[in-house]
Amino acid sequence: MIAGVKRERDVDEDEEEEVRVKIGRSHGIEDKRSRHCPYLDTINRSVLDFDFEKLCSISLSHINVYACLICGKYFQGRGQKSHAYIHSVQFTHHVFLNLHTLKFYCLPDNYKIIDSSLEDITYVLKPTFTKQHIAGLDKHGKLYRAYDGTTYLPGIVGLNNIKANDYANVVLQALSNVPPLRNYFLEEDNYCKIRRPPGDIMFLLVQRFGELMRKLWNPRNFKAHVSPHEMLQAVVLCSKKTFQITTQGDAVDFLSWFLNALHGALGGTKKKTSIVTKAFQGSMRIFSKKLPHPDLPAEEKEALLLKDEYQEKMSESTFLYLTLDLPTAPLYKDEKEQLIIPQVPLFNILAKFNGNNEKEYKTYKENFLKRFQLTKLPPYLIFCIKRFTKNNFFVEKNPTIVNFPITNVDLREYLTEEAQATEKFTTYNLVANVVHDGKPTEGSYRIHVLHHGTGKWYELQDLQVIDILPQMITLSEAYIQIWKRQDKDEGAESHTGA
Repeated sequence: MIAGVKRERDVDEDEEEEVRVKIGRSHGIEDKRSRHCPYLDTINRSVLDFDFEKLCSISLSHINVYACLICGKYFQGRGQKSHAYIHSVQFTHHVFLNLHTLKFYCLPDNYKIIDSSLEDITYVLKPTFTKQHIAGLDKHGKLYRAYDGTTYLPGIVGLNNIKANDYANVVLQALSNVPPLRNYFLEEDNYCKIRRPPGDIMFLLVQRFGELMRKLWNPRNFKAHVSPHEMLQAVVLCSKKTFQITTQGDAVDFLSWFLNALHGALGGTKKKTSIVTKAFQGSMRIFSKKLPHPDLPAEEKEALLLKDEYQEKMSESTFLYLTLDLPTAPLYKDEKEQLIIPQVPLFNILAKFNGNNEKEYKTYKENFLKRFQLTKLPPYLIFCIKRFTKNNFFVEKNPTIVNFPITNVDLREYLTEEAQATEKFTTYNLVANVVHDGKPTEGSYRIHVLHHGTGKWYELQDLQVIDILPQMITLSEAYIQIWKRQDKDEGAESHTGA
């Protein structure tokens, strides 16, 4: 019980301080040290890192945590006998920041510090974006200088690979370069008032994703990379450990789960839209025809095909991404005994959605022939290229290279006639390309992203960021692609890196 009382006291420390300060001001009293703290020059900005979970390094509590601005460590509490207080006495570190209230204090003297020179620290901890700032993000390619001296483009920022989380990093980086999604999450007001049921942990994904977007696009960072530690901890928790930081995962599986989880956490349903469905959701018709068992005699097959359950049926379905199937890779070797890596044009694998091509789908009990045709195209279209075949014994990877243009991919022919008449814009330009390198189970991921402001392409792999020529992108084993629809009369020139 005593511990409970102390915890409540810790939470209320700042509120009590505010009351004392207000009472003092009303009587014309203010601690003169607040505006003249002698220890500000001991702050070491190069060690400050707010990307990690806000936990006390000793008690592991997340309640009332302070960052020591001299060594960068986190400690709980500010009162006597608290971990922050003891640290200040032991190591003569005097300047602390409350990570929740964003207020600065001098310990052990325990007075509030008021100084405008500290604003850069609070901005790094909690970046904020005005509507004007957001509106200009894609209109220029200004380089910014981080506190550590490195220059960077906001949005084109490396993500730390803690152990084996590059599969999630590339998806998060791809989504951060989808402007409507990014803009929505840069402004916390867009989602902070969404009501969720008591005990619902999924909204944590929304909060952490918003924080990560603001860090990735922060023009005043102390360093030119970001650690997705808090975001990934939310992923581990909300996915019930389906996706881990320490075990390599599949980027398509993660993308599918993450988009659906975000949509649900934002209050979206099958009928109710969210920013996720507004950006990515399209629709299609699925024509499905049940097939008789292949081992049956021919006469029996013919008789079954006349029955109603074996007639083709049409259904409507929405999608957040389209799965493109690769042709089976040949195993022939050339004269030099090297395996030939086959190539296939993008339009060949897109033919799956032309309404004519049939594909057989086998389930445990039944077989079906299906064909697909698109009825609505989203503003941002995601392709997932099916590189992996999984069975009970192993995972096999198809290394086929997909040949695709970077710009002006017209999808009108994959729409139904009715949709062709109503859909005004059907041409897309590539904005993100996720690549899988290496073996199926132990490979690595990297991503190519287009910087909208400069029209240049960049390759990001963990903390490494390099610029890349557009023609190099098509030589990689593309796995996930995001395409932006050309609305209005947008030229393709700004997207080629020319």
